[in-house]
Amino acid sequence: MSLEKFFRIVSYLTVLCGFLSLWISGTFGTLITAGFIAAFFAAWFIEDSRFQIGEKLGTALIVLALPVFYGLWNSDLLSASGGDTWIAGLLARMILCLSAIKLLQRKSDRDWIFLYLMSFFEVLLAAGLSISATYMASFVFYVLAMACSIVAFEIRRTSRAVEHRLDGSVADRRNEISDSRLVFGARRIPVAAVALLAFILFLAIPLFFALPRVGGAGFGGDQRGMATTGFSDRVTLGRFGRIAEDDRVVMRVKLEGAAAGMNDLYFRGVALDTFDNQAWSRLRVEPKVPFPRGSNDTITLGMPRDRGMLVQQTVYLEPLDTPVLFVLPRAISLQGSFVAVNLDTYGAISHTRAAERISYKAVSDRSRPPVDDLRADDRPYSMESQAYRSLPNGLDPRIAELAREVTSKDTNRFDKALTLEKFLQNNFGYTLEQRAGGKQPLADFLFNVKEGHCEYFASAMAIMLRTQGIATRIVNGFHGGDLNDASGLTVIRQRHAHAWVEVYFPGLDAWVTFDPTPFAGQPGGNPATGIGAVFGKYIEAIEAIWIQYFVAYDDQGQRSLGRSVRDEFQSIQSGWSRYLGLTADIANEWLAEVRGDKGLQASILAIVYAAAGLIAILAAMVTVVWLIRRCIRSRIWRRLTDRFRSRREDAEVAFYQRLLAILSAKGFTREAFQTPLEFAHAVGHPEAILITQRYQEVRFGKRPLTCEQDAELRQMLKRLQES
Repeated sequence: MSLEKFFRIVSYLTVLCGFLSLWISGTFGTLITAGFIAAFFAAWFIEDSRFQIGEKLGTALIVLALPVFYGLWNSDLLSASGGDTWIAGLLARMILCLSAIKLLQRKSDRDWIFLYLMSFFEVLLAAGLSISATYMASFVFYVLAMACSIVAFEIRRTSRAVEHRLDGSVADRRNEISDSRLVFGARRIPVAAVALLAFILFLAIPLFFALPRVGGAGFGGDQRGMATTGFSDRVTLGRFGRIAEDDRVVMRVKLEGAAAGMNDLYFRGVALDTFDNQAWSRLRVEPKVPFPRGSNDTITLGMPRDRGMLVQQTVYLEPLDTPVLFVLPRAISLQGSFVAVNLDTYGAISHTRAAERISYKAVSDRSRPPVDDLRADDRPYSMESQAYRSLPNGLDPRIAELAREVTSKDTNRFDKALTLEKFLQNNFGYTLEQRAGGKQPLADFLFNVKEGHCEYFASAMAIMLRTQGIATRIVNGFHGGDLNDASGLTVIRQRHAHAWVEVYFPGLDAWVTFDPTPFAGQPGGNPATGIGAVFGKYIEAIEAIWIQYFVAYDDQGQRSLGRSVRDEFQSIQSGWSRYLGLTADIANEWLAEVRGDKGLQASILAIVYAAAGLIAILAAMVTVVWLIRRCIRSRIWRRLTDRFRSRREDAEVAFYQRLLAILSAKGFTREAFQTPLEFAHAVGHPEAILITQRYQEVRFGKRPLTCEQDAELRQMLKRLQES
């Protein structure tokens, strides 16, 4: 492969890697992707042909493209429909358009540099538009391709500059001499690029851990907005149509401690207490109570009731259009890069960094009062609890009658809640089709349609219990998740959005969770099956590791890493101190024995043991030296040293090849039967003879060149070329 072909391949690969980094982020649609790929391959096949765009036409197209994109930037239509990141998307499309024009153009060195810069901006922009682990792979390939391109570009440019300085006859001969070297050097360029990449990573990794990322980590990976089934702080019944399930990831959670099965995971969001026959909302809009960060970056929210039922959740939350932090019920502490969090009277936790990608740790008390205590709780409700018992005006009386009939045999609040939960689970069907409507969609669901989704089931149970005087509220959040055993994380998706019921027991001051949704409508964590599912599981695991250890690394992780390094250093230091102290104690005891403090026999034994130890150490050192010498004398070692020595000698005698090139340009060609010295005498030039003698000393006499000799040879070659 010639250098020119290698240069073209790596340059096109650099441009392609820049495009792929943006494509991974989902910035482009099918039409733009197909258009650029078509332009890319067309440019490759028409390279150095008459079909390429001229420089003037290419410049004109670029100049015309800039005002077009400027007009799109000022367009109110795009800014209204493109979301918060429409500017980044528009900029990415402009860079791609300019790159396509340059690819199709007849390219000079300036144009290649322009393409390199465009690919760099694409990679830089993609870092803010994507958090996918695939981006890391594309970035590594980009750095490798870019390193190869820069090295090949510089060799190509320097070679052309040298050729232009030489006259035509010398240039022709120069091409013959240097072509083989450049081809051989092209093979080494990827090796040099890999070494350069390793060096960059060696410098970048410490900086990565020293400089924390901000919580947003860029623009976010997906700009399509929240899904229909996603989390909402409001529940509205009576809408028609089919709910489309969405597999986009909301958060990834690592559980530690007393975590129960997958179906018992309820990540609490917000609670609602007021129903108007069609929608749930909050009655009280009270100021939220701020909880500031305390020691060890921990925010304390409450005290645990049972330390044996504590579970820690490490949550990696995707950008959402809500400030709510999702945790398992009854969170008692929170740890993250927050100055403070807010807690309302409904138990919802919120923060001030909405629409950012954040990570945090929460500890929840999953203990639940004993069933006997729940059944025995008959304390009257206080006035503060009346909001959780209110009913909407004009509620269909059949709902209260049905609740009374179903719970007629129950004598306490807990049994009534349990009976209604089982009644709704066993007698109604789950469906994503929304068919219940009218002025009272809840009554339509209970007495006519008898099918619905989780919001209908939760609303039915909450209202039916309220008709029996029991305080309830519904909760919106996420339930279940997909457990990835390869990464150890539970993946919560949009389709895991769920609504359930909390019942208040005043004697125990406890809100207890009930879920009346049939099991068919409860998202579970069944393991993936099949080759495709298993492959997807490991891809998801790589994605999770990337987010866990790279994207989510913030100032909290930096401080944690600093504490770990400090503790490890202190541990090593204390270990060495103990070792040195023990060594000193042994030495003091030995000296005491040698002095005869423990008797003559102990003194003799101490001296004998010391002499034996010294002899053993000397024998070990002699053995190591003998083994090293045997290795040096071995055939394998000689082959290695000969190979490296020959490479060094080839570099040292390169001046003789230059001598032959200069003499050939002047009409002197060495015949096959001539020795180097015979050829030099035939030329008759004294400097040619001196250079040849130096060559024989280096090549056959094994005498390396000194710096002074090397400078002298360069001067003689220069004079010989100019004479």
